[in-house]
Amino acid sequence: MEKPDIAAWAEGLEFERISTVRKVLKAGLVNPLANFAPAGLLKGLLSITKSELAAANWKDPGGWRSMVISYDGRPTQIADKVLVNAGTMSMALRNRRKLAARMLCGLIDSCPSEPVHVLCLGAGPGHIISDAMAQAKRNSVATLVDLSSDAFDYGRQLAQRMGLDQRMRFVQGDVRDVAGMLDRRVDLVKMMGICEYLPDEIVVSIAKAVYGVMPAGSAVVFNTLTPAHGTDRFFRRVFGLHMIHRSADALQALMAQAGFGEFQGVAEPLGVYEVMVARKPVQ
Repeated sequence: MEKPDIAAWAEGLEFERISTVRKVLKAGLVNPLANFAPAGLLKGLLSITKSELAAANWKDPGGWRSMVISYDGRPTQIADKVLVNAGTMSMALRNRRKLAARMLCGLIDSCPSEPVHVLCLGAGPGHIISDAMAQAKRNSVATLVDLSSDAFDYGRQLAQRMGLDQRMRFVQGDVRDVAGMLDRRVDLVKMMGICEYLPDEIVVSIAKAVYGVMPAGSAVVFNTLTPAHGTDRFFRRVFGLHMIHRSADALQALMAQAGFGEFQGVAEPLGVYEVMVARKPVQ
């Protein structure tokens, strides 16, 4: 089967971008201040200004609540207006959401079977797959698996608002045990926002688990993370957020250990994330 032109799927998306002047200002002033100012001082300022984004990360670094705040883009607190509306990472997250949803939509519409069953790993409340299913022309259903059920109530409310509640099933469990959680054939796998929090050996073990339940020729969608956001030291010291940056080549090498190939990728314009598509080879 001929590979689709996934870059063409992204055409027309309205991404958030940073002007050259702002890039220079960030690199020369804003990022060094964020990265090297005393962590205690920064935490105190965020606490005094009642930053919801900081509070969410202090409770669960990189968790679904902080993701929702960044996705929403309408904070009320002063510090969050800066972090969410002008922060490179929050902007890149919103870009990644748009790009991944469009990639998944294209893959859903190109699947040979219907309804298309999408398996979502580390799914949280399921924003990206909800967006993709709402955009897709073909009928689809989704199984959302997460180690914690904390986001599921919010996810069910989100699905209901979008008219998808009868098409989405939430399952608590370790994604490496996914074979025992399925009630139907898997046509497509989404594992966005996982790899940057896990060591190499865990990424490979998850990839092997999903490879085992996917039919030949089916696709998995995942993402890379680069340090182009410029504030990794800030996230580590202030938010307690320890992310693993990997190039596309490095992440492809891990996925290839599980047997995946035919890699394609499209980067969002800030250069922080690249959405990758890989396939289980047809024997």
